[in-house]
Amino acid sequence: MTGNQLSHVDQNGQVTMVDTSAKPVVHRRAVAEGYFIASESTLDLLMNDGLPKGDAMATARIAGIQAAKDCDRLIPLCHGLPLDQVTVEFDRVDATRVRIECSATVVARTGVEMEALTAVSLAALTLYDMTKAVDRELRIEGIRLVSKVKGEA
Repeated sequence: MTGNQLSHVDQNGQVTMVDTSAKPVVHRRAVAEGYFIASESTLDLLMNDGLPKGDAMATARIAGIQAAKDCDRLIPLCHGLPLDQVTVEFDRVDATRVRIECSATVVARTGVEMEALTAVSLAALTLYDMTKAVDRELRIEGIRLVSKVKGEA
């Protein structure tokens, strides 16, 4: 593949799934983050399990983990991966912002960055869904890959 070619496009310009069969199986880990922004009073409710819909943090954690596991169903050209671990963590970084960090780990032929990014996205969307009744000014921002590491299995 040259620098001008896209990995998901074949020589005829057709969308294709990347063939990873010749790649070595190695340990891989990816970390992604995103921010959930809400009013201070909404985040107070969120952090103290005071929302009408229940424990939003636990629900968002499960949603993020499930999203990582279902990544290949959600994103058409992603490979199905036997994930070894997915974590979803929340940290209130200031009065109106919660940082969501997700990591995914696998021993496989391809990386897990899409799984980590998908986990952050769905965890944030779940927080949004569970707080929208009490706050009309919610935002999700800054979803990005923080790191990806590849080492021998």
